[in-house]
Amino acid sequence: TPKMKKTYKKSVIITASIVMNNPPVDNHTPPSKSQRKRDMTELQEMGAELLELSAQQLAQIELPDNLHDAVIAARQITKFEARRRQLQYIGKLMRTIDPEPIRARLDLWKTTSDEHKAWLHHLERWRDRLLADETALNELVGAHPQADIQQLRTLVRNTLRERETNKPPKSYRALFQVLRELMPIKLVE
Repeated sequence: TPKMKKTYKKSVIITASIVMNNPPVDNHTPPSKSQRKRDMTELQEMGAELLELSAQQLAQIELPDNLHDAVIAARQITKFEARRRQLQYIGKLMRTIDPEPIRARLDLWKTTSDEHKAWLHHLERWRDRLLADETALNELVGAHPQADIQQLRTLVRNTLRERETNKPPKSYRALFQVLRELMPIKLVE
């Protein structure tokens, strides 16, 4: 009967569309090619970060010998294309190891560096405030009673005089050093 064949075809089409729109969930699907490329690029960028480390920092990270040698070799390469190929090789070597300990160490150093930069900016803002506003000195002494107010006044006065006469910023630098001793990095938020 022709009617049954039509119904059969419809149900097959409907069933096929349901399967296509809702594929079965498989937790063991491999990552897509794009995701693999992103992962490889990330490892390659991590390898480039390794090149920027000092010899002392590089020694603190436990790297396999072949990866360590590749990083040392890449530091000596100056030609762009050769360096790019060496970075790809470093990325390839990093795929064979667990990159998480390396990433954790690099992140730790970056965080420490960011905190140090923030502290230096904090000191620079205080120095600029002291030079621009006379009441800032009283605020500083109120926040840090151990400060030598006479020394700070002298440095501020000498810095302003140096600016007026276009002399080298000797007192400007000395003021920064005094603030650096006065406000250790622990106190900066």
